Amino acid sequence: MTKGAFFHQFGSKEALGVAAAEHWAETTAAFFAAAPYHAHADPFDRVLAYIDFRASIITGEIAAFTCLVGTMAQEVYATAPSIRDACARSMFGHAETLVPDIQAAMDARGIDAAWSARSLACHMQCVLQGAFILAKASGDPSSATDSVAHLRRYVESLFQPASGG
Repeated sequence: MTKGAFFHQFGSKEALGVAAAEHWAETTAAFFAAAPYHAHADPFDRVLAYIDFRASIITGEIAAFTCLVGTMAQEVYATAPSIRDACARSMFGHAETLVPDIQAAMDARGIDAAWSARSLACHMQCVLQGAFILAKASGDPSSATDSVAHLRRYVESLFQPASGG
């Protein structure tokens, strides 16, 4: 692409970053909407199946399973607010897709906690993004799979009945 064609299409490098984040959001939204974890009848099983699905796609080269918008947000959060905001819309938008299942699981199990479905969905995304950073830093995907396994155990513990002790 020539420089003129680039600026005709995007206007600026920042506009290209926003377009990349928006394309990522659209692509991954379709990918997750078609994922098998939605098939479970029980909402808690769907939440755990989501975590299992995330673990199952940690394969191959690290760049193939990590998150473009997570990486972009880390790089430009202070220098390119429009890219940062596009990345935030993608990450928080994905977290929002988990809220109905988490809330339904809380309701079905009578969970009345100081945390909310939305806060757990955001925490899950924090763990996943952190797992990707550890994989990149170590050059080893097992860092990410270990973190996702801990996330699963943590979520399971949140839904355990309170002990009557």
